[in-house]
Amino acid sequence: MVWNKAVFLTGHGDNAVVAIDQRPVPERRPGEALVRIRGAGLNRVDLYMRDSGAGITHQLPLVMGLDGAGEVVEVDAGERRLRPGQKVVLHAGLGCGRCEFCARGEHILCTSMKIMGEHVDGTLRDYAAVPVQNLFPMPDGFDFVEAAALSVAPITAWRMVFTKARVSPQDSVLIFGIGGSVSLSALQLVKMVGARAIVTSRDPQKRAQALALGADAAIDGTLPDIAAQVLELTAGRGVDVVIENVGEAVWPHALRSLVRGGRIVTCGATSGDQPSADLRRMFIRQLQVLGSTYGTFSEFRDLLEVCGRGRFRPHLDSRFALADVHKALDRLEAGGQFGKIGIDLS
Repeated sequence: MVWNKAVFLTGHGDNAVVAIDQRPVPERRPGEALVRIRGAGLNRVDLYMRDSGAGITHQLPLVMGLDGAGEVVEVDAGERRLRPGQKVVLHAGLGCGRCEFCARGEHILCTSMKIMGEHVDGTLRDYAAVPVQNLFPMPDGFDFVEAAALSVAPITAWRMVFTKARVSPQDSVLIFGIGGSVSLSALQLVKMVGARAIVTSRDPQKRAQALALGADAAIDGTLPDIAAQVLELTAGRGVDVVIENVGEAVWPHALRSLVRGGRIVTCGATSGDQPSADLRRMFIRQLQVLGSTYGTFSEFRDLLEVCGRGRFRPHLDSRFALADVHKALDRLEAGGQFGKIGIDLS
């Protein structure tokens, strides 16, 4: 048996259950490529899986990590799209390929969807066996950690901003919780198309960093009435779109910040998932509430094409070696990061 170094969960709790040790190199099956992982990253779900993983079907030990980029080591002899030595970035969503949603290109709605690092072993290891359809050429000019940072947060933001909210240059967009990778990616994408972006954060340094990256305004997230600040910034009109992944704590502010007919897109509920629906406001103002999770292969290709043209690059907060993953998890848990926390396996 061949072994490789990996970060894996032995239980649920704190960093004491996060082991850094040898695990067997996965056996490549037909239709898969064996990839030498060179770059990875952390997401909030890594903390969730460490803490409890409640509601997500999985078995322990479980290799952590959703983000990944590296080099193809081995593929089927007849594989034409990939070749050994090719640099690739992976999409962590594993669909069945047979259900009605996979058939129409929406594999992220697959009835038996599995996510690497959640339902099955993830990317924080030297080698991973990945279905060939989940591997895409790395954009030119990206290193492995930068490319890995594209795997989850930017594609999640892409789907929220363009597929769900249909943001156009004429729109104004409110983005809650700037600093996290999804919110920061959303800011970059909104500004990429020339729309107006207003962000919130409780951290004055993060607000300043967001303004330096192109945000048109930054609101103190500790204020009791964020919506009043938004209305002041929009001459009483409100924003066309709200992008949020915080949930219960900001939901009332989000709804009151929208113009009539506005759209709110949500992809998370870190502060709770039972907000007041405020149905009267929703139907009188004809607000649209759109749920969103991850992104399709087609959306990922679109994102990578934009990266290849130099129009988008993920913002990295910091880089850690695999051996320092406990420190990386501590930084993520403390919430002080501004952008992606990368893991360098090279």
